[in-house]
Amino acid sequence: MRLAHLAAALILSLSAPLASAAEAGKDYAVLSPAQQTENRGKIEVIEFFAYTCPHCFELEPDLNAWARKLPKNVVLKRQPVIFNESWEPMARAFFALDAMGALDRLHAEMFNAIHIEDKNLTHPEDFFNWGAKKGLDRARLKAAYESFATGTKVARAKQLQRAYKVNGVPALAVNGKYLTSSSMTGSNARTLAVAGELIAKEGRR
Repeated sequence: MRLAHLAAALILSLSAPLASAAEAGKDYAVLSPAQQTENRGKIEVIEFFAYTCPHCFELEPDLNAWARKLPKNVVLKRQPVIFNESWEPMARAFFALDAMGALDRLHAEMFNAIHIEDKNLTHPEDFFNWGAKKGLDRARLKAAYESFATGTKVARAKQLQRAYKVNGVPALAVNGKYLTSSSMTGSNARTLAVAGELIAKEGRR
């Protein structure tokens, strides 16, 4: 019983500080229909993002700190968006890094290269060269980028953002039922607090 109380307290702490309780239709949208999540028995949080988005870059350190405090029954997934053809190269870059097992090491590096070092990695060859400088096999990275598996994930990414009604990034979806973003809440800090409250709500079900 004591462990259950501690777990509940930890989940609730993710939603603090909130100036007021999150309001549906204002701080978050209720998705209809709700989407099927992939992690059975877990509360799933999806971050919809783009490497070229400055707001996503600003959110990244706060999101990482927030994610480290998530209970074990909560899983955070990152999902690149593709609003038009010009967004696809960076989504392919994400999936290629994932296929290479390099995403954990180079995810933040991608953001830094674009927003701090002012590199343009949307051209595939520039991305391959950058990856090679970071220690990846250039040929394997190119193969992963151009693979059928990556193409399938790109198509799935487009499908997901439509299903979740994502029209801007960064945005956080909670357990296939709710979507929140700084355009709704007014700030990244409140977005994370609202997501924490929604996680706590799902944890009580």
